Amino acid sequence: MIELKDVTKKYENFKAVDNLSLHVNNGELLVILGPSGCGKSTTLRLMNKMTERTSGSIKIKDKDIDSFKEEDLRKGIGYVIQSIGLFPHMNVWKNIATVPQLLGWEKERIDKRVHELLLLVGLEPDKHQKKKPSQLSGGEAQRVGVARALASDPDIILMDEPFGAVDPINRLRLQKEFRQIQRRLQKTVVFVTHDIDEAILLGDRICIMNHGKVVSVDTPENVVLNSSDEFVDSFFKGEGILTILSRKDVEDYKEDIPSDGIELSKSATLKEALAHMLLTGEDRVSVEGGSISFNRILQVVGRDINEKD
Repeated sequence: MIELKDVTKKYENFKAVDNLSLHVNNGELLVILGPSGCGKSTTLRLMNKMTERTSGSIKIKDKDIDSFKEEDLRKGIGYVIQSIGLFPHMNVWKNIATVPQLLGWEKERIDKRVHELLLLVGLEPDKHQKKKPSQLSGGEAQRVGVARALASDPDIILMDEPFGAVDPINRLRLQKEFRQIQRRLQKTVVFVTHDIDEAILLGDRICIMNHGKVVSVDTPENVVLNSSDEFVDSFFKGEGILTILSRKDVEDYKEDIPSDGIELSKSATLKEALAHMLLTGEDRVSVEGGSISFNRILQVVGRDINEKD
């Protein structure tokens, strides 16, 4: 879907992106992770020509991005940034409708699209569509930003620290909601962050960058548990195992062993099961149709981590 080959971006003598090659698969959520100044946001902006590369090639759907008019390229790519970027003089409806209007959609079609997108991101259309950005909370505004990026139903969405300005509680809620949205829509998403837990929770794969170069590209499980790269190990510092458990549903790992006590929902994660065990002192928790044990959870983050992926 997206392919960068030997891409370099120079600012005088400084290489923000240094001979970078990367492939983003159709329908995957690729997270670009790394320390500040590593080139991850520059890499993202190169994909929609908001920043011009110095050398190398970039293809979208096997087509060189230089063959697109810039405005046509950007109309077909959703873009979400940390500062949200909503137009302050426009209400929510107009913000979401911006690209469909540019594409010449009929008003009835736009109305329907805005309505379904507000529902998708967890906002009540009648309550929110006439509000100005100044009347929204940070979390609500970020939801509108995601809805606007999805408005024209683009195949590709670029997201640059989209939840970075949101408070921790709403940030986690937004992350989980976006993960559910992505599971349903299967867009091709490139998501930039410096937050390790966010990268692990959301990414199908994680691309770790340093000094403008790709250090490693792998699944979150392999990055956390099986890395042999010194920089990756030092960057993660042993973090991420609990977030790996947040990616795993109890339903996929339960054992056909009955158990008494409070029953977890089918949608519970292994992290929630582990938390329940630590709080209650139990070594097994009931799940509909079976149960899961403390030892099974340890096994999941050990040698069997990749069986379900």
